[in-house]
Amino acid sequence: MTTTNETHDPARTSWLASANGHPDFPIQNLPFGVFRRRGREEAGRVGVAIGDEIVDVSAIVGLFGGPAETAAAACSAPQLNELMACGREAWSALRAQLSNLLSTDERANRAAVRDALVPMSDAELLLPVKIPNFTDFYASVFHATNAGRNFRPDNPLLPNYKYVPVAYHSRPSSVRVSGTPVRRPRGQTKPQSDTVPAYRPARSLDYELEVGFYIGAPSELGTPVPVGQAAGHIFGFCLLNDWSARDIQAWEYQPLGPFLAKNFATTVSPWVVTAEALAPFHTHAFKRPAGDPEPLPHLDDPADRTRGGIDIRIEAMLLTEQMRSKHLAPHRLSHGTFADVYWTVAQMLAHHTSNGCNLEIGDLMGSGTVSGEAKDSWASLLELTRGAREPLALPSGETRGFLEDGDEVIFRAHCEAPGAARIGFGECRAVILPPG
Repeated sequence: MTTTNETHDPARTSWLASANGHPDFPIQNLPFGVFRRRGREEAGRVGVAIGDEIVDVSAIVGLFGGPAETAAAACSAPQLNELMACGREAWSALRAQLSNLLSTDERANRAAVRDALVPMSDAELLLPVKIPNFTDFYASVFHATNAGRNFRPDNPLLPNYKYVPVAYHSRPSSVRVSGTPVRRPRGQTKPQSDTVPAYRPARSLDYELEVGFYIGAPSELGTPVPVGQAAGHIFGFCLLNDWSARDIQAWEYQPLGPFLAKNFATTVSPWVVTAEALAPFHTHAFKRPAGDPEPLPHLDDPADRTRGGIDIRIEAMLLTEQMRSKHLAPHRLSHGTFADVYWTVAQMLAHHTSNGCNLEIGDLMGSGTVSGEAKDSWASLLELTRGAREPLALPSGETRGFLEDGDEVIFRAHCEAPGAARIGFGECRAVILPPG
């Protein structure tokens, strides 16, 4: 598990004024993303967020040395995969040398770094990773129970849940970066009032507030990754919206689980917060209630119990078309913490490989909906409105059971802890378009 170092020092400041006190991107964060200058026909390249600017890393490759130089050169690529392939030592070295170049103490190379800055307002942010595989977990016991009540009122939590980090394989080809509109899907649905199903636009479109993580180091086919070694395979984290068509899901999910209700679109935030940047925010794993089974030995590790949780504070907001026309602020729907998930990231990854399944560079893993115990932390409309039976009242006078065309869903997240600087993830947002 990554430990803290000088890059996490809360007293460290930057010569770039907008970085100091920035709610998301102070010098202690330095997340990676892919960008190009707005309005230009050019390939994307890797940048690092700092305050209101982006460092074009490959433009200053000559300022780095050792493994960091190799990593900086890989930042000329249009995805993060080439940087990931450089290995953990190179990621960390690049982060450390970037931190030094951007710190207030740096003077000799300040002008060169300043020339490599691109204002975020002038940049178009692209999908940061070429994703070969996408797996979505179901790691919140609170969400699993709440959602289960809508589909199985008498048996909401299946008996395998507390033994197995449940997941399904989704569709990497439909993952899109924040800001890309999502078109309402069509699919086969069958309300209880109908005798036969019909193909039509989904009526019960929902969001799911999740945390995603990217694999930076591969594993070998046939070789499981132990829980204690899982952290070494993770490059970084993002926000993820697993859009869900609940009426399609209700009709199709038995016997093989989610399919067309989920794979039409997934939205991810553009900035990837490195696993190293999150080191100060690790906490104990979720404390299982008395009577719950202990994890099986291949999913258990003393260090993971102690520090396997991550306190990422997350929130979901809704901005309707009518709210935009009235210049109203987004309405917060829920807020919670990633520390509430039943299974840790290491357990999810270890389970994923426990049968010998291999990891590939760029693989995306979703946590599943991050709901807590309290209602104000429930991270989907399915839960908040009890399947539209109890619609939400909005500041505009509107109500919502599920999402309507023109609605924009916005996710935000940050981490804060005593003795650490606050860091954030930026936004993950998208507007719903009518069906095609």
